[in-house]
Amino acid sequence: MINIKSMLAQSIEHGASDVHINVGMPPIMRINTELILMDLPVVSDKDAKQMVLDMVGPEKLQKFEEKKDLDFSAMIDDGSRFRVNAHYQRDTIAISFRVISNQIPEIEDLHLPDIVRELTDLPRGLVLVTGHTGSGKSTSLAAMINVINRKYRKRIITLEDPIEYLLENRSSMIEQREIGADCPSFASGLKHVLRQDPDIILVGEMRDLETTSSTITAAETGHLVFSTLHTVNAPQTVERIIDIYPANQQNQIRAMLANTLQAVISQTLFRRVDEPGMVPCTEILLCTSAVRNCIRENRVYEIPNIIETSRRMGMQSMDHSIAENYAKGFIDREEAIMRSSNPGKMDKMLAPAGTAVAAAVE
Repeated sequence: MINIKSMLAQSIEHGASDVHINVGMPPIMRINTELILMDLPVVSDKDAKQMVLDMVGPEKLQKFEEKKDLDFSAMIDDGSRFRVNAHYQRDTIAISFRVISNQIPEIEDLHLPDIVRELTDLPRGLVLVTGHTGSGKSTSLAAMINVINRKYRKRIITLEDPIEYLLENRSSMIEQREIGADCPSFASGLKHVLRQDPDIILVGEMRDLETTSSTITAAETGHLVFSTLHTVNAPQTVERIIDIYPANQQNQIRAMLANTLQAVISQTLFRRVDEPGMVPCTEILLCTSAVRNCIRENRVYEIPNIIETSRRMGMQSMDHSIAENYAKGFIDREEAIMRSSNPGKMDKMLAPAGTAVAAAVE
């Protein structure tokens, strides 16, 4: 039987970002994007079930066996915390652990653009951080909330599934509510949050129509609201929000979104080549009057061009960010080309070594 605390402690020692449990093989940890077998026994179905039971107890285990999916958080003796998802595959239990850092990083340490810090000074509106699973959205949001927490006397309420970074009260007063433990759902939490006198609201994910609608309403009522979506760029983010609504409501939501959206930060992580670790490449959309008109008039396809021509305002395309991080020596040339939106153009931009890049990112 694998000792789950010992296994997770070992993953921390090796600097892993994730640990995965599948029946029939040893645990696997992810270190700087690479999957590595841990020096532990093969996991049996009984082992996997016992792991879940040890972490959540018999009552939640029964709910998990009924619903086949369960999100929760876990902590080991040294204080290290993990976001956990237990699920089924091929009729056996599988578990995924994501390591949650005890230290909230600074925006500068994350190598996010300066404009991200400036967004924490907004008085109201909706700020979205988007990207695929594991792209660092929660970390970026925690860093932004931490800036506000030090700088302003605000009342901040978060709705998270599960709570990841533990935020300490500094200048601000912070309440963190975990879905399933402190409230039944995002929609339920949002329904009541406006009666709790918040200045700033963080919604872990806009995952359905009810949550999305309540989040936008909270921003409309004069609050600063942060949230996330699993979208890869700003135009897709706008379209995803609008497409959640029935066709007969989409014109109305375009107008609401045009009035409330302040910025979209889309990010993806690249493995660093200069040192161990990861670095985000980011697309930044700021909602200028031109962007608001594009949203309101259903001309979302024009947004990429606005981003390209508005760099001096703090906007940037994902390809520009990729080229900039390559020029700094952070990321690999082949990966930069492969993961750009236009590999042919990026190939020319990055050659000859250094010269074209410097011109491209200025």
